[in-house]
Formats: sequence, C-alpha cells, structure tokens
Amino acid sequence: MNSPQTPLRLRCGRFVLSLERPLVMGVVNVTPDSFSDGGRHATHEAAVRHAHRLIDEGADLLDIGGESTRPGAAAVPASEEIGRIVPVLDALRDCGRPLSVDTRRPETMRAALAHGADLVNDIGALRAPGAIDAVRGSDCAVCLMHMQGEPGTMQQQPTYVDVVAEVVDFLAGRIAAAGEAGIARERLVVDPGIGFGKTLDHNLRLLASLGELATLGVPVLVGVSRKSMIGSLTGRDVDRRLAGSLSAMLAAAMRGARILRVHDVAQSRDALRVWQAIDDAH
Repeated sequence: MNSPQTPLRLRCGRFVLSLERPLVMGVVNVTPDSFSDGGRHATHEAAVRHAHRLIDEGADLLDIGGESTRPGAAAVPASEEIGRIVPVLDALRDCGRPLSVDTRRPETMRAALAHGADLVNDIGALRAPGAIDAVRGSDCAVCLMHMQGEPGTMQQQPTYVDVVAEVVDFLAGRIAAAGEAGIARERLVVDPGIGFGKTLDHNLRLLASLGELATLGVPVLVGVSRKSMIGSLTGRDVDRRLAGSLSAMLAAAMRGARILRVHDVAQSRDALRVWQAIDDAH
C-alpha cells in the first residue's frame, strides 16, 4: 500500500498556508523562565515588539507561549498562562501572520482561539481531558507533538526500544484520534518532539529519520533551535548555538520538515533561501 502524500497546504484558522517551501515559525516566549532568552520578552510590550521584529525578519508564523516547557520546568496555573498570552494575541491579531499558541491546556486553547489564534501547538498532542473538544469546532490548525513523560521529569532516563518506530506509532494514533473526533487531516501537523523525553542519541535518530514521519501524510514541524542537543554537540552555551541550530534546521528541511520553529528568524530565512536556491538549480 502506498504511503499517503504530505499535503502542500495547511488549513490554519484565518489562513491557508502553502507548504511548497519550508515555513519559518518564529518563537515568542512570554515567560520569565524561558531557556532560550532568559525572559527578555516576558512583558506584553516586549513580546509584541519582539513579534514585530520577527515579522520584519521574515517569519511566516508566530508561536506564542505563556509557560516554559524546558526540562525541569514547573507548571503554571492556566489563569496565569492565559493572562500572558491573550494580550499578545490581541495586539498581534491584525499583523498579517498566522498566530500559533504553544499550550497543552484546554482552557488556554479556548481562550486563545477566542482571541484570534490560528494554530494550537500542543506538546500533549490533545491528550488532556477536554483538549479535543476545545479545538474540534474551530478552523484552527493543530500540531500534535510526541513527548515521553512531563516537562518536569521528561529528561530523567528517557527509554525506548526503537525511538523512531515508537514516535511514529504514537503520532499515527493521535492523528487517528483527531480524525475520529472530526478534526480534518488538512488541519493537522506532527512534531517528533526533539528534546522532550529524549537523549541526544534519540534526537539524532529522529532527525535522521524524519522521512518516516512523512509517511503519516501530514506536514512535519521540527523545533531544534538552541536546544540542549546543540549544546551537547558543540559545547556552546545557549546564546552561542546559532551555527549548530542552523545546521540542524537545514538537516530537518532536507529530510522533509515543512515548518521550522526557530528563535533566529533572519538567519534561518537566509540559510533556507541559499539551500533552496541550490536545490532548485539541481
């Protein structure tokens, strides 16, 4: 039996996105304890300024988060997460870019969708009670991510027999659950969850095998920007991981990732433009 083809369009709230080239998703962390930026954009005003800067640099989408999910991070109440995200959504609603919200809570999903979110980026893959109901009646896109464990404990001895097969099987199951709930496949994206309950070896195997995720028939999103695997491979601190992040991003794009979640939008856009020009010439 032939594998389903990855679609070339994504239905994403108010937008229909072409996936003929990889898209750049810029990260906007409205959190005081983000691993990647140390809380530099934790206020509403700073987050909105940063978002507009990412748009000017060429971001195709913006991913807004109100809770840190770095390894060891403590959960915050839904009310606090909503209070961080909603003012930013309101300020950016007419910015001309799809707005993604990085959350695993149904309450936050509902609030975000009511304030203009176009995509729900869920590290829990809609497993929380009420999460499917929160998104099924909307037109938003949904990113289903694989995570072993919870952010607070996920890096404490993650174990797999076959990490690639297990991640693919998990995501196939979540795609099926979404479909059974009436969420159209053209709204779905999957993410292997680099760094979410994985060792360095697990992460490398997943990135090397992204083509196997493409057999699921939905677009693949990859976020590896500034992550600990880059630090492990290069010995660089988080603010000096640009070169390694760009290398990992290009490796993901070459293996079929259609959305790249990044912190450094201008540099990522340049790297993709050069790679695409060479690929087109070939």
